[in-house]
Amino acid sequence: MDANGLYQFVYGIALWLMQVIAWPFNNLLGWESVGGWFVSPGVVDFLTTLLAALIVFFVGFLISITFIWQERKTLGRLMDRRGTQVGFLGLFQNFADGLKTFIKEHIIPDEVDKQLFNLAPVLLIAMSCLMMCLIPLGPAFYLANLPAGLLVVFAVFSLAPFAILMAGWSSNNKYTVMGGMRAAAQLIAYEVPILLSVAAVVVLAGSLNFFDIVAVQQDTVWFIIPLIIGFIVFLISAIAEVERIPFDLPEAEAELVEGWMTEYGGFRWGLIMLSEYVRGFAASGLIVLLFLGGWDGPSFIWPEIWTMLKMFMVFGLFIWIRGALFRVTTKQILSLGWTKLMPLALVNLGIAIALKMGGWF
Repeated sequence: MDANGLYQFVYGIALWLMQVIAWPFNNLLGWESVGGWFVSPGVVDFLTTLLAALIVFFVGFLISITFIWQERKTLGRLMDRRGTQVGFLGLFQNFADGLKTFIKEHIIPDEVDKQLFNLAPVLLIAMSCLMMCLIPLGPAFYLANLPAGLLVVFAVFSLAPFAILMAGWSSNNKYTVMGGMRAAAQLIAYEVPILLSVAAVVVLAGSLNFFDIVAVQQDTVWFIIPLIIGFIVFLISAIAEVERIPFDLPEAEAELVEGWMTEYGGFRWGLIMLSEYVRGFAASGLIVLLFLGGWDGPSFIWPEIWTMLKMFMVFGLFIWIRGALFRVTTKQILSLGWTKLMPLALVNLGIAIALKMGGWF
């Protein structure tokens, strides 16, 4: 970690906190061995990691909750209605709905595979939280600066089909199994184009590290300009990966009675829905970091603020697409992924290789 990283900042807080706790043991009780244990590197490092993870999770959770508010207000305007009204500008509506959801009774059907049934939402929310910790919001606000951070994020992102298929299969319901199979087929069909579009970014940046990718864009141009085709492919694939309209057929309530989530209720259903918005947070963050220069912007605003503003703009595009387009069929979804986006992603990769070989990057 560099000296300006979130980890180093939290490390100072954790060390001070442990010193305060250790003071009475050292100075009043004379138990220097106990006091020394509190300020030992292992204890301080553990507390630092825990506090930093909580901060990152809180910020990511707050942004995801704000995404829900943004979507409700925007869709309300698109549909000529006012949207949420609880609290100032409707900001408290999400908290009211969340409280209502998490205090509802949760009923588990008798015939489900209880272990897999309970594990699926846990895996989804854990995967979502891990992605929040791996995506930096700025040069100083990050938890982990991994050399292959981009690869790790997509490795975590690829766990979603397994968790969704697990949820559908374990519910022991024909509708949920059908929804789970649809979701798995859809996500696999769009993972290949999205990875090919990311490969083009890696070719130009010459690195799998988020900070290196942003630095190259700061020194040259945002990658949306030379890789506009890859940006479009990534945008469409990201919407399909998080199962948003018009690619939400696996959850279509009219055809599948809520798809693979049919048997879930209460706080487990709430966790699943929250994980979808956290995945939307991850998709927006990846688009900003890979194509829109990350935190690159005028210096009069904090870099982290630039990143978040761009993420809200990208998610606003997600909302606009939801309000403007209608749901498509499974055949159309798979055909678009395999026969349209795949060739475009290959063309985009060829452009990136040509630019790199031509010495433009």
